[in-house]
Amino acid sequence: MPKPELRQPSAQAPLPVVALDDSQRLACLRLVRSENVGPVTFRALINHYGGATRALEALPELSRRGGRRRAPRICSAAAAEEELAAARRAGAQPVFTIEPGYPAPLAFLDGAPPMLYVKGDARLLDRPVVALVGSRDASAAGQRLARQLASGISAAGYVVASGLARGIDAEAHRAALDGGTVAVLAGGIDVVYPPEHRSLQEAIAERGCLLTEQPPGFVARAQDFPRRNRILSGISLAVVVVEATRRSGSLITARFAGEQGREVMAVPGHPLDPRAEGTNRLIKDGAALVTSAEDILRALSCPAPASALKEAAAPAVVAEAQGDEARVVEEPAADSHDRIIRALGPAPVDVNELARAADLPIRAVQVALMELALAGRIELHGAHLVSLKPPT
Repeated sequence: MPKPELRQPSAQAPLPVVALDDSQRLACLRLVRSENVGPVTFRALINHYGGATRALEALPELSRRGGRRRAPRICSAAAAEEELAAARRAGAQPVFTIEPGYPAPLAFLDGAPPMLYVKGDARLLDRPVVALVGSRDASAAGQRLARQLASGISAAGYVVASGLARGIDAEAHRAALDGGTVAVLAGGIDVVYPPEHRSLQEAIAERGCLLTEQPPGFVARAQDFPRRNRILSGISLAVVVVEATRRSGSLITARFAGEQGREVMAVPGHPLDPRAEGTNRLIKDGAALVTSAEDILRALSCPAPASALKEAAAPAVVAEAQGDEARVVEEPAADSHDRIIRALGPAPVDVNELARAADLPIRAVQVALMELALAGRIELHGAHLVSLKPPT
C-alpha cells in the first residue's frame, strides 16, 4: 500500500510558516490569555495589526469602542512568562498557528486554537492522522477490535490519535505506540487523567506525542472535553468510532469530524448492546461501516472530496509588522455597533448576512465585530458566524 499523504484541497494556498522569537511568542501568549480574546478574535487582531504587540496595545481602545466601560483584563508579561516556564518544566513547548509544528489540518479550520502545547515527538503531527475513539466502558470484544484497528492502520503508516480516556482510547494508544500515537488532552500537559493512565501518558510523552490547548496545571472540567474532541477530529483525516452509547462523547467527536469535512467511520454492533447504539446510528446516518483496518485504509485511499479540509479564514500572520508605521484601525460609523446589535439575536448568523441586515460595508462590520467581541457583547463562533452573547 502506498505511503499515506496529508490531503489538502488544491485550491487552498500552503500555510505560511514563521519562526517566532521569544518576545513574539510571549506577546502572542499574552494576547491569547487576555479577556474576551477567543480564537476568532485572536486571528482578527493579529491579521489587522500585523503582530501581537500592537494588538495588545490596542485592546483597551477597541474594547471601549465596543461599549465596555472598564478596561479589559490583559494578561501580564509576568503571568505569561510563568506559564511558559511551567511548560518548560513539564517538558512541553508552545506552538502557535503558523509556527512550524502546528498541525496543518487543524490550522485550516476557522476558530482553530491559536496555541497548543506539545510534548514528545512533534514530528508525528506532520504525518497523516486517524482518530480512533469509543466507549470508556468498552466490552472485551470492542477493546480487542480497537487494538486490531490501531495496529493495522499504524502499520500502514498512519498516526493513531485518541483522547487518552479509559476503554477504547487507551487500547488504541497502546496498540499504536510503536508506530506513532498522539494523545489529545482536555487538561494541562502535566495533569494525568484518568489517574490510572499515568504510565500510559508517560509512555506516550516518551514515544509518541501529547497535545493540549490548556496551560500547565489546568484540571479539565466537563465543558473542556468537547473542546478536546474538536482538536482531536481537527488534526485527523478521519474519525473511527468503535463503541459508543447513545450519549457518548465519541459521538461529539464524530459530529465535529462531519462538520470539519473529515471521514466518519463506525464499527457496527449488536442491536441489543447499548454500547452499539451510537455507532449503529452513525452508520444509519451515513458513516462508513468498518470491521477491519483494511476497510479504513480502503476508505482513506479514495480521492479526497473537495471539502476534505474546509477552507477557513486566512491563517494569522503572527510576525510583527516591519517598520515604524503601525496599522490603524478605522473607527466604524457612530451607529454601527447599535445597528449590528439590533440585527443580531441568540442564533448565529453569517457575517455577510449581518452586513446586509445592518446595511453596512463588510469591512466596517468586521472591525465593529472585533470591538464588540472584546467588549464581551457578542460571540464569534468561527465559520464566519456571530451571535449575541447570552446574558450572564
